[in-house]
Amino acid sequence: MSIAAGSARAGRRSRVGSTRPGVIGRGLGAELAKVGCTGMTVTPGFLRSEAMLDHFGVTEANWRDATANTPDFAISETPAYVGRAVAALAADPDVARWNGQSLSSGQLAKAYGFADLDGSQPDCWRFMTEVQEGGKAASVDDYR
Repeated sequence: MSIAAGSARAGRRSRVGSTRPGVIGRGLGAELAKVGCTGMTVTPGFLRSEAMLDHFGVTEANWRDATANTPDFAISETPAYVGRAVAALAADPDVARWNGQSLSSGQLAKAYGFADLDGSQPDCWRFMTEVQEGGKAASVDDYR
């Protein structure tokens, strides 16, 4: 099995198959299938990394304070969340079902049942597709 990490931050979930991670995932899947392996890309959502915490002037302990100025930060996720996504893929005996796809941590959390450190399942790309692009009236809490 081979897992390539990528970031579709500049793309949108509705077009993730045509973003660079989507193209890479399809290419990896096609090439690795020839030798009996699986290839895909995995992207985090709105990553709550140390750099992002610094940017918003918060820490992991008080990160929700940043939502006062940037409400969408409520759908952010820790680096551990995407790490759990990769771990779930690595442990899946049927991982080949994902071959050639570009996957998000939120999508994989729903499929495998894992959660972020706070017990939530943020799904940034679904939020972007349904709310930001689709105009759906919803709370960010509906995507955690």
